[in-house]
Amino acid sequence: MSTTAVVILNWNGIHFLKEFLPIAIQNTSSNSEIIIADNASSDGSIEFLRTNYPLVRLICLDQNYGFTGGYNRSLAQIEAQYYILLNSDVEVTPNWDLPLIETLKNNADVGAVMPKMLSYYNHHEFEYAGAAGGFIDKFGYPFCRGRVFHTLEKDNGQYDGIHEIFWATGACMAVKADLYNQLGGLDDILFAHMEEIDFCWRLHHKGYKVLMNSNSVVFHLGGGTLPKYSPVKSYLNFRNNLIVLYKNLPKKLHTKIYLMRVLLDIIAAFYFLAYFNFSGFYIVFKAHAVFLSYLINGKIRRIKEVTLNPSLIDRNTVFLYFIKGKKNFLDIIS
Repeated sequence: MSTTAVVILNWNGIHFLKEFLPIAIQNTSSNSEIIIADNASSDGSIEFLRTNYPLVRLICLDQNYGFTGGYNRSLAQIEAQYYILLNSDVEVTPNWDLPLIETLKNNADVGAVMPKMLSYYNHHEFEYAGAAGGFIDKFGYPFCRGRVFHTLEKDNGQYDGIHEIFWATGACMAVKADLYNQLGGLDDILFAHMEEIDFCWRLHHKGYKVLMNSNSVVFHLGGGTLPKYSPVKSYLNFRNNLIVLYKNLPKKLHTKIYLMRVLLDIIAAFYFLAYFNFSGFYIVFKAHAVFLSYLINGKIRRIKEVTLNPSLIDRNTVFLYFIKGKKNFLDIIS
């Protein structure tokens, strides 16, 4: 059994494997085993790996189970003390895994940790998917140290150090294997997007912290599986955000927040319509309709041990960002 399993989930990403896998192999410490989990790719990924990297362990799934199902089914076949979930479009730096694992080893109350995530295209700028650690505001909108909505900050070391955050990015997240399994892994119903927020929230319910350690740095390309403005990605983000809030908030508080979210999401829908984004308009209502159907059919259940975490930010980021013009993390929380 290896101490750490670095698991890269692949689906038709042969071009990413060709570019980033050699770097991962070179820059990952000898204490970590790199494993490729494949979601039934049809682009020659498996043949490429077997020919060029016969020593890299390969787990082949029988269909595309998405991010959540792919990882759950793959990690169930791996014995390790620590899992690192790593996107196939991430460029890692030398010994990037060591600070993450040391953080987990040395802190019994920490369940997950992420590196500082910078842009692959601009190494001096934070990357959208996680930046320097994630948070959510009072209405459930995610944002990060270094990224609020689509505004990306320059990295001037302003968020360096080891900091407590609310959620760690699924693009590169180290987690204690026993906790991952104890919590049942990622929620399959989410398929992809916001699954890491739900998972980290469940860690908080159990009394564990989530950290960002800037001593580990990675560069994320982003949009590897779904393009940034994909209607499918937008739909999953809207739908999954509603699911995550329902699961993790106390009932009375959720009712208040959901009513406000209905209003805010309707405004978002008509914003899409004003710019002739008809698919964006449609997916907002589809997301709410599917969410409600899940509730009616009992597909979503609340977490029993619900606790409010102080890392939830008591701010309305939509108002502050779009109306007040506050674009940076420090402006939002000040």
